[in-house]
Amino acid sequence: MPHIDPLDRSELPQFEQLFSRYDEIRGFLPNSILTMARRPAIAEAFMKLNQAILYEGSVPESLKMMIALMTSMATGCRYCQGHMANLSHVYGLSDEKIAAIWDCETSGEFTDAEKAALVLAREAAGVPNTVEAKHFEKLKPHFSEAEIVEIVGSIALFGYLNRWNDTMSTTMEHHPEQIARTVMPEWDAGKHKG
Repeated sequence: MPHIDPLDRSELPQFEQLFSRYDEIRGFLPNSILTMARRPAIAEAFMKLNQAILYEGSVPESLKMMIALMTSMATGCRYCQGHMANLSHVYGLSDEKIAAIWDCETSGEFTDAEKAALVLAREAAGVPNTVEAKHFEKLKPHFSEAEIVEIVGSIALFGYLNRWNDTMSTTMEHHPEQIARTVMPEWDAGKHKG
C-alpha cells in the first residue's frame, strides 16, 4: 500500500502536454508522478529534468535505461527496477541483456563502453559511494566529458527516484510489473505490489 495515494490524472489537466510523453513511450502514466503532483511544482520540475536527462543528449537512450536499471538494482528499489526493465525493453534491449545487467563485467552481452557506464552506476548508487578515478578512466575512451555528465545525471536522477518510490511505497503499475517478471524471473515487486 502506498503511504500517499496518487492523484487521478483527471485532476491534473495542466500537465497533459507533459503526460503525453509518458503515454507515447510507456503507454501509461507512472504512479510516482501522480503522487509528486500533490505538489505540482515538484512534478513539473521532475518531468522536465527527466526529459532533459533521459531523452536528450548524445548517450544512447538504451544505455541510459540500463544505467537507471543498474542504479535501481544497487539501491534495491523494486519499483524503479520494474520501470527500467520495461523501458530497457521498450528501447530494444534483449531479455538476455536486461537479465545480465548486474553481471555486466563478465557477460558477453555488453560493450566495453556499456560496462564502464554500468559499473560506474553500480558504484555510485551504493552507500557509501565507491566511485574512484579508475571508473572515470574507463569511461573516458568511450565518452566525451558532456556524455559523462549525462551518464552521471542518469545515475543521480535515479538516486532521487529510488528514494522517492521506496519511501512512498509507490504501487507498481501492471505493465512494467509483467515485463519485469518476464525479463528478470527472480524479480518481485515487494512492497510495491498493486
